[in-house]
Amino acid sequence: MATVSARIVSALLPAATEVFGVMGNGNAHFLDAVMAAPSLHFTAVRHEAGAVAAADAYHRASGRLAVATTTYGAGFTNALTPLAEAVQAGIPLVLVVGDAPTTGMRAWDVDQSLVAKGLGATTFTVSAAHPLAVTTAAVEHALRHREAVVLAIPYDLAAVEAAEEETPAAPEPLPRPAPAAADIERIAALLSSAERPLILAGRGAWVSGAGPAAGALADRLGALTATSGLGAGLFGDDAANLGIAGGWASERTAGLVGQADAVLVLGARLNQFTMRFGHSFAPGARVVQADLTAGPTSPVVTDFLHADARLTAEALLAAVERREGGQRWSTRAAADALGAHDARDDGDPAAPDGRLDPRSLCRALDRMLPADRAVVQDGGHFIGWAPGYLHIPAPDRLIMVGTAYQTIGLGFPSAVGAARALPGSTIVLCTGDGGALMALADLETLIRTARRAVIVVFNDAAYGAEIHQYAVRGIHSGPMLIDEVDFAAVASALGARSATVAALGDLAAVEGWLASDDDGVLLLDCRISRLVVAPYMQEIVAVATGAR
Repeated sequence: MATVSARIVSALLPAATEVFGVMGNGNAHFLDAVMAAPSLHFTAVRHEAGAVAAADAYHRASGRLAVATTTYGAGFTNALTPLAEAVQAGIPLVLVVGDAPTTGMRAWDVDQSLVAKGLGATTFTVSAAHPLAVTTAAVEHALRHREAVVLAIPYDLAAVEAAEEETPAAPEPLPRPAPAAADIERIAALLSSAERPLILAGRGAWVSGAGPAAGALADRLGALTATSGLGAGLFGDDAANLGIAGGWASERTAGLVGQADAVLVLGARLNQFTMRFGHSFAPGARVVQADLTAGPTSPVVTDFLHADARLTAEALLAAVERREGGQRWSTRAAADALGAHDARDDGDPAAPDGRLDPRSLCRALDRMLPADRAVVQDGGHFIGWAPGYLHIPAPDRLIMVGTAYQTIGLGFPSAVGAARALPGSTIVLCTGDGGALMALADLETLIRTARRAVIVVFNDAAYGAEIHQYAVRGIHSGPMLIDEVDFAAVASALGARSATVAALGDLAAVEGWLASDDDGVLLLDCRISRLVVAPYMQEIVAVATGAR
């Protein structure tokens, strides 16, 4: 007879290949069953928050189910921040946790189901009678609805014999809604009559496989293309591709996006960042959003289709004809589209205070790093640099765990998950000194598990986002400052290669290794100036102070 934990693992096997976690009393028997399953790989992280962040990043880079595990109580509550991120980002994730015994809560237990509900995560609690069915239901819910769920194992059931159960049928994928024919006819006419059409695609377009149809539709319409940050790389190096719109846009990209008279938004949520805090599109522009959300996600949307991005793009492609004669966009605008994503300030070799200019640093790194790369981004002010300056091959190669919930400190474990999903690629983690210190436990995990990774620490000895938003308005900067940490020494002590980069010339010592495919982890402790403010942060401050 199989135990409850063994049955849980057998129900995970059809959908999962990786488990990330920290062992404790509540999940010891579950992890014992995981280790006995030859088709499952377990990665031990050093902090429970890292377990969920690593699993989340693994899904974003691989498309496969995310599975994480912690013990009950403090192990579970330690994982709440990345669990909230997974919920808000729509990540199909199963967090397997220990829980209070069926006999009642102990002095150290909390109501984990209630806590999870507060974050928006549904809890499935297994029983000795139906562990297979309950686990299968949890997996099906996560995959069908693209939601993070909690799978709870009562402490007194983890090792008991499970009752015999029939094997549940494999879950059917959730049907993707198709756009109505009348809507397609109307939107096709709108796009065909537009003088300056633009197609803006997000992560939803990538997940649905809309890229080829969206690119062909843009070509037929004579439209320019752009992406949200999470859709970066969807349109490749096409000449009509403006790159990332919104907060990471170059001035040329932002100017062209602002000229569009009709915008088709495929699978992008139109958050404040993509909208450049309300200033991406021209007043009066028709904005059509096709998304799986229940309704439009921005007040600028004039036409909303509750529909799958790929099905929408394919239907529109079949409905529109190539425009013969007449000019889409202007000749000058079409010429400006060439290289718009790269048309941004290269920065100076050094900022006025003598520290590194992050723009020139990123330009230099982009030239040195291999083309086969996955950029993992922690949160912080520095988020304004890497996505704008480093070439992103495809949307699954820009991993930003934390942006939905606006958290920092998930960078190191996110890189662990990306490294497991893309073992043949160079993982490039960009983190700040504040976020790196929060996640420091899992620097060891990354060094231990990654085949090849480059860690770029944007070290400005401060919480940069707070400096640029609040210190400039007279709020005391003392709590915003961090004593400068020697991250190179820390990484070296944990077994990585490392270098302190105080000037661009310091990269010469590691340039050959960066361009190679040698195994190992290299940390670059980059001493960044606080004087160079990211354009998106300038927009935030302008809006907050009424200057915009």
